[in-house]
Amino acid sequence: MTDIKNGLTSAEAEKRLRQDGENRLAEKKKAAPLKIFAGQFKDIMVIILLAATAVSVFLGEYYDALTIIIIVLLNAVLGFIQEYRTERTLEALKDMTAPTAKVCRDGKRMVIPAAQLVRGDLVFLEAGDRVPADIALTSARGVLAEESALTGESAPVEKTSGNAAHTDNSLNLKNVAYGGTVITKGTAEGIVIAVGTSSQMGKISGMLSEIEEEETPLQKRLGELGRVIAVICLVICVVVAGAGILRGEPVFDMLMTGITVAIAAIPEGLPATVTIALALAVSRMMKQKALVHRLHSVETLGCASVICTDKTGTITENRMTVKKIAVTSGTFEVTGSGSSIDGKILGSGNDLETLLKCAVLCNNASLTVPEKGNKKQRISVGDPTEAALLIAAEKGGFSADKLKSHYKRTNEIPFDSETRLMTVTCQSADGSADYIKGSPEAVMKLCGQFTDGRGNVRPLTSAVRSRFMSEVDKMSEEALRTLGFAVKKSGESPVFLGITGMIDPPRAEAKKAVDLCRRAHIRTVMITGDHAKTAAAVARQTGILRPGDEVLTGDRLDKMSDERLEAAVEKTAVYARVSPAHKLRIVRAFKKKGRIVTMTGDGVNDAPAIKEASIGVAMGVTGTDVTKQAADVILLDDNFATLVNAVSQGRAIYANIRKFVRYLLSCNIGEVLTMFLGIVFGTPMVLLPTQILLVNLVTDGLPAIALGVEPPDMSQMEKPPRKPDESFFSDGLMRKIVLRGILIGVLSLASFWVTLNLSGDIAAARTAALFTLVISQLLHVFECKSEDGNIFTVPYLNNFKLILAVLASLLVIAAAIYLPMLQTVFSTVPLNRELLLTAFGFAAAAPIIQSVFSLFER
Repeated sequence: MTDIKNGLTSAEAEKRLRQDGENRLAEKKKAAPLKIFAGQFKDIMVIILLAATAVSVFLGEYYDALTIIIIVLLNAVLGFIQEYRTERTLEALKDMTAPTAKVCRDGKRMVIPAAQLVRGDLVFLEAGDRVPADIALTSARGVLAEESALTGESAPVEKTSGNAAHTDNSLNLKNVAYGGTVITKGTAEGIVIAVGTSSQMGKISGMLSEIEEEETPLQKRLGELGRVIAVICLVICVVVAGAGILRGEPVFDMLMTGITVAIAAIPEGLPATVTIALALAVSRMMKQKALVHRLHSVETLGCASVICTDKTGTITENRMTVKKIAVTSGTFEVTGSGSSIDGKILGSGNDLETLLKCAVLCNNASLTVPEKGNKKQRISVGDPTEAALLIAAEKGGFSADKLKSHYKRTNEIPFDSETRLMTVTCQSADGSADYIKGSPEAVMKLCGQFTDGRGNVRPLTSAVRSRFMSEVDKMSEEALRTLGFAVKKSGESPVFLGITGMIDPPRAEAKKAVDLCRRAHIRTVMITGDHAKTAAAVARQTGILRPGDEVLTGDRLDKMSDERLEAAVEKTAVYARVSPAHKLRIVRAFKKKGRIVTMTGDGVNDAPAIKEASIGVAMGVTGTDVTKQAADVILLDDNFATLVNAVSQGRAIYANIRKFVRYLLSCNIGEVLTMFLGIVFGTPMVLLPTQILLVNLVTDGLPAIALGVEPPDMSQMEKPPRKPDESFFSDGLMRKIVLRGILIGVLSLASFWVTLNLSGDIAAARTAALFTLVISQLLHVFECKSEDGNIFTVPYLNNFKLILAVLASLLVIAAAIYLPMLQTVFSTVPLNRELLLTAFGFAAAAPIIQSVFSLFER
């Protein structure tokens, strides 16, 4: 057992250090950078592209090979950067621990590195210190600890002394100061009972290191897409080669032709287009105060069916605010919230002024006006509860600086857990007086008198006591924290002044954001370490807790099996007094039910659940470094409404990816079919390799990227989120792709045949087929703007970038046909008016036929 006067001996400390190891958090074995980079080439689409590169080199198509390999390397580099970033999560968690600790060893006080702390060390703490390990307090004088980052408790927690032999470091113990939290008030001494991974902070780091990254829904769907493309390529290769061999062509030549056509079917621009579309979405979201860590997380937001949100600092402002003041003359509302003095007390009277004066004088916090920005904002130093009292006083016309200049403090008795009171003695021109605040019950017990609304002192009868206690009960029902106030002039008995009720209020925009989520069929649940009454009150005010919903506490959750919890999550809207391990269980229960879970938070206690969630969201202003690094998305303004906007962007980006996948696959099928049907029917080669390359340059690039930045369709936020197991080609997308591909191929070949018969010129026929192929694809890009509309109903003017991309493509194809220099390169000839109109007619027929087909289908 530790000598609580002299601490451990150096020899014993060294022995325990060897036994238990250093006071450091869990470290996962780091993956070598080369291994991370190599892991980027496991995706099936990338494997297909690498195979296509090898075949292109074998066939002598070096330009195609170089283009494909650049695309593959670009995606690998982006993936490497993203994965390497996640390794920083635990590094940030280590930074949260105190770098040094004040200890007593061999009877001497000294400062040592926090990593050298061992169980049994005698540690000294004071206001402003970050606690270096979990410590059982043997002495505590007016100690308050800021634990919101660890437990979710919005107000500083009072700490008391306990037994020196205490070894339990469970959460929410009054006599334990937890590593990583901050002492905001008082001084203490204590014995270290847990270090490193045994501390509460260490347990969180252990949870983080155990959580494996999962594929996002988009990555799973792109994997499905890659497999579909692989099958298509194999089928094309076999069919083309087989058709040629049956016609008597040489076997080797036909195999090479089949492989060449199969490679042409691969939309090599697809990975780059997805990456660019996601990157542009990230850029848009950044402007709207949402910073995205992982590119694919943008789309995952759109799948979210459940948002698990922390209370403190996420739904609420994380600033205590006085909302009610009860004095003899009445109970008055206090408007405004947070650190702004922009508000007022809806009442007046001598008793109210006396209470506010007491709240200012019996107070150790201070307020300053910011040098820049809103002059009604206040920067507070000290206990948040005391800062809230000073802001309420300013709303009532009392300046703390001016008032304290007339009252000289001569003595202070700090808040004590036994008396539940704080007393400050001040000297002024009117003499000496004690100003008292504390729990209403304790303050009233001291007093035999109270002051009425006219400033007269009257006996504090049982009826008056009952009335004030009734106000305390009403405030408690609203989850307001109550404080009582009294003043005792020299030689007189204490006079009761009244009660204040305060709360960490909900953000003004939170209710609207919750309503938007409900309309988007997204369920919002609150998960907090705070008290059940407080959490329920905030949840009701914001619309999270509705009639029929339940509130579940950590104690009840501990008694539940995983199966019972999975059933409970369907009807529970608020989880209160929960630990980091509880949060993890709740997120996992939702995931087992097949939900895409978004977890928001700002404290260290939220980090494991944020990393486990399908998508983790951290607060940028109040969030800890640990939480930010564990998250996929950071809200730079800590605004819950920003998250809802990000969900809208996520739904939009998935819709856009479906649009340009539909476009690219339809176009590639059309190109392949044009060549394939020409081979089957024994016509001369319909398109030359340089002409196919031109088609890919003109149609696969800019129009596809422009489709990726289509503006969000607001009706998407009125629909349910997609199911996790929903196919990428759901709602008939594959049918639309194949049908349009067939139309493009057949009509391009028809244009070739008709022009050949009209002109007798093979070069003119190929030019007409090229023109029909390109124009039909550029018309199709507008059809892809909507999955429900057609060429006659889509909005053409809501995406200016798409219009510019199509115009640029039109200029390129016109230049290739009519500029003599490019005619030589692409083997084209100028088309006369008759041939041009014929080729355009075949191109225009595709959207008309598809519109008629869709009409019959409906």
